[in-house]
Amino acid sequence: MSRLSDLLRVVEELDPELRHDLEEEIKPLQQRLPFGLNFERHAPEAVELAGHPIRRGSKVRVLPSRRTNQEKDQRVWLVRDIHDQTADIAIPNSEQDHTLQVALSDLVLVAEFRDRIYPGLRPDGVIENGDKKPFHTVINGENFHVLEQLTFTHEHAVDVIFIDPPYNSRDRDWKYNNDYVDSDDLYRHSKWLAFMERRLKLARRLLKTEDSALIVTIDEKEQLRLGLLLEQTFPEANIQMVTTMTNKKGSTRNGAFCRRDEYLFVLTFGDACVRASGDDMISPNNRGKPKTIWNSLLRRGADGSSRQESPNLFFPLWIDHAAGKVVQIGDPIPLGTDRKAVPPPDPSLRPAWPIRSNGSEGRWQVSAVKLRDMLNNGTVRLGRFNSKTSSYAVNYLKRQQLDDLRAGVLVRTGTDEQGAGQFEYPLGAQVSSEPGTIWVRDSHDASTYGTNLLSKFLPRRRFPFPKSLYAVEDTLRFFVKDKPNALILDFFAGSGTTAHAVMRLNKQDGGRRQCILVTNNEVSAAEQTQLQQSGFRPGDREWDQWGICDYVTKPRIRAAITGRTPEGSKVEGSYKFVDEFPMEDGFEENAAFFTLTYESPWMIGNDKAFASIAPMLWLRAGAIGERIDSLTEGFAVTESYGVLRDLDMSADFISKLREQENLQVAFIVTDDEGRYQQVSDEIPEIETVRLYEEYLRNCEITGDFE
Repeated sequence: MSRLSDLLRVVEELDPELRHDLEEEIKPLQQRLPFGLNFERHAPEAVELAGHPIRRGSKVRVLPSRRTNQEKDQRVWLVRDIHDQTADIAIPNSEQDHTLQVALSDLVLVAEFRDRIYPGLRPDGVIENGDKKPFHTVINGENFHVLEQLTFTHEHAVDVIFIDPPYNSRDRDWKYNNDYVDSDDLYRHSKWLAFMERRLKLARRLLKTEDSALIVTIDEKEQLRLGLLLEQTFPEANIQMVTTMTNKKGSTRNGAFCRRDEYLFVLTFGDACVRASGDDMISPNNRGKPKTIWNSLLRRGADGSSRQESPNLFFPLWIDHAAGKVVQIGDPIPLGTDRKAVPPPDPSLRPAWPIRSNGSEGRWQVSAVKLRDMLNNGTVRLGRFNSKTSSYAVNYLKRQQLDDLRAGVLVRTGTDEQGAGQFEYPLGAQVSSEPGTIWVRDSHDASTYGTNLLSKFLPRRRFPFPKSLYAVEDTLRFFVKDKPNALILDFFAGSGTTAHAVMRLNKQDGGRRQCILVTNNEVSAAEQTQLQQSGFRPGDREWDQWGICDYVTKPRIRAAITGRTPEGSKVEGSYKFVDEFPMEDGFEENAAFFTLTYESPWMIGNDKAFASIAPMLWLRAGAIGERIDSLTEGFAVTESYGVLRDLDMSADFISKLREQENLQVAFIVTDDEGRYQQVSDEIPEIETVRLYEEYLRNCEITGDFE
């Protein structure tokens, strides 16, 4: 391609128009990937929607008979007609016009990812323990479709995305196209990449372009492929990889090195950067070393530390031994002058000379003139007498400490008996060491602070490989420490560790950060087999009660906030590191739970599905305060948003809006663009959204995305 560019420059001199035409033909070739990651995109994924109504024209799959080991039919059928309890189905676009009649109870609705969807949310309860704080949100649904939904509520509004996707570990730990991917699947790597790429492209639409971060955890099985995928999907990002120890004991592997670590890909966008935390992430203690205040006045080291090299810095400090303090600073003495021949200004005073540990003559760090000012300011003090050198140790504040003192970072708390100042750094101030790309933390042990900690909140409930709570907390702190109102998204939420970590961060500094968790209600591969043998299917209560969201994620969030297990007992134990308090104290936080629904565009466009869209309006307004779930009057207004249905009541609506101090957005339901603009123009200080036009248009744009 570089040779072609050279030739095009030659062509331009002869015929600029020809160059333009040639460039247009070459552009598609330049967009190909001669280097980098190439993989099969495979057929678009599909999700089975158990419990959703089946209508004529619906896409469906035929379920295996109950209590059998029959393989699932992965084909997608089209419903041609519906009778009382049966449906006529056929393979769409098939050359053979083959129709089956199947019981409706043996069919499950299917949504393919290439299809446009019109998402809604069904409320599944709330926990309110945080007064007027915003709500954390847990959404049960296929994460690809929830991400599509979030492009309407949170486009370019997310500060941090933290995800722990399936590692493709050969243990049937994830599904592609609604079926577990086996270790002998020749396409398991490309399926995993296609699975991840679709979700990462949507995630890109949610991150703030001016300042945000994406963090992805992974192990060695897909680490190389994921790195290339992230570079191709986010070419504008600054990307680093961190290695973090998750298990000091290690995971034993016959004939190979045991694995003790995993990786984090950290992508930053715009002005985002790692916030200083005073923690290098590799020191033995978790919070770095306390800052040094007093330093030795004697110059140490080999270079420039002798009297001969700096004679002007060789002078006595006169000490009142009885009082134990420096009382006077002498003058430098010429080279060749014996220090013992220098008389004291008062017979009661003793000298302190810069004598090194080997007995040779050294020099002080600062001049006599500057040291006299420091003595007057109380920034010099006497240390111990050294009988070996027959001199005293003397300490002083270096330039960094003096700068900190002027800036108010170092605080003077009094004066000691010597007349020297007493100084301290406020609690929590530490050495400003840069965090590195290798993290070694006892608190990041996934067994102790993941599995074992989770069992305190959910006794007798198991979840495979939960993250250490403190590992997620430490990771997020680097990017939201100075953002008390940050929005964090985790669309592979699993047990809910990310929201738990956000709540801990809020408690530490009084923040109002929010977390959105997205997870499905899948059961494990072993549980699936057992439930199928018992005659159950997804959608049955007996099946769904064991799903991740209902059995682990939501109960964990409830237990963390309330300090009570699902059985009503107090959570035993205390949190550790940074701040320690009993887990039974819970958190002053709020959380709301929802399930993703699939709505009819006709019902939405005709304002007949408001209940399903209502939670999305609340989310877009910040998930704060009261939610407008129905419109019994012509309009409704809460502290953060308002909805107007009857435009004849727009004057009253606008008046009510202006009474609210923190109102974020106004939703106006109308087909009339002119009347919408009239209302919008009267409240220019408030964001307005036209329903259902903007919602439907967003669904159509996102539906074309795949």
